[in-house]
Parts: sequence; structure tokens; C-alpha cells
Amino acid sequence: MIDSRFTRVLHQLHKHLPINEVSWAVTGSLGFALQGMDVNVHDIDIQTDKAGAYEIERRFSRYVVRNVEFSSVEKIRSHFGELNIEGVKVEIMGDIQKRLPDGSWEAPIDIRSKTCFINYDGLSILVFSLKYECEAYYKLGRTEKAEQIRRFLEQC
Repeated sequence: MIDSRFTRVLHQLHKHLPINEVSWAVTGSLGFALQGMDVNVHDIDIQTDKAGAYEIERRFSRYVVRNVEFSSVEKIRSHFGELNIEGVKVEIMGDIQKRLPDGSWEAPIDIRSKTCFINYDGLSILVFSLKYECEAYYKLGRTEKAEQIRRFLEQC
């Protein structure tokens, strides 16, 4: 069951970020829960493109905890930012790129090619498919989470 705080924030995001204006999708634990996995949800992770990251920051400026800016660590880079809406942490990630085994960076993904719509609480929410999430977690070396998703998919 998804906590009502997350549902309220999803309604705000959905209202202020029409999919025809800003390309975005829910990822991470909330995306897993929306697709039926039994996981604890602690925040809302939103993946978008570069322009979308800065547009989300602009539309939710009064909730900004960390301004969107380009950031890079060993295995991932993106335009990261953070909001706090009604006490819910919302992480923004624009144009995510994962490091490939040869040290180069993969191209940012086309969000629409890796997502599907989930109907939840009267909303049509775009989420990353669990198959894609599983592959992404393997690429990031987060094997335990990838295995959890893989086992769930095998049960479906």
C-alpha cells in the first residue's frame, strides 16, 4: 500500500506537469510499488530530460531543497535536483547517463521507449518498466535490487 502522502504529491505532480508539456516518469521504489512490488517507498524519484529537470524546478520553485545542476559520480551522471512537497522528498534526474564498462557514457535514454502508463488513484502515471529498471540496476552494480526485480518479474 502506498502512503497517502505520496498519493497527494503524485496528484500535484500530475496536475502541474502535463505529460504533453514535460516529459517525465516515476522511477525507483514508487515506480516499483505502482507496478505491484511490495517495497517500502521513502521518496519519489522522477526521471526526465535536461529541459524537463529545469522546468520541474521552475514549476515547483517554492519546494526546491537543492537546485537542479549537473552532477557526476563514478557510475552515473545527470542534472539532479530535489524538492520537498508536503514533507515528501522528490528527486529530479534529467538526462541520466550510466557509465559503460569501457569507461564511456551511454546516451541519455528516450523516456517514452522505456516506460508504460499505470492507472493509480484516478491518474495515468508514466513509470519505467520493471524490465528496464532491472537492467539499469545491473548496469549500476546494484545487483541485490536488480535481483529483487528479476524475481518479481518471474512470478508474474
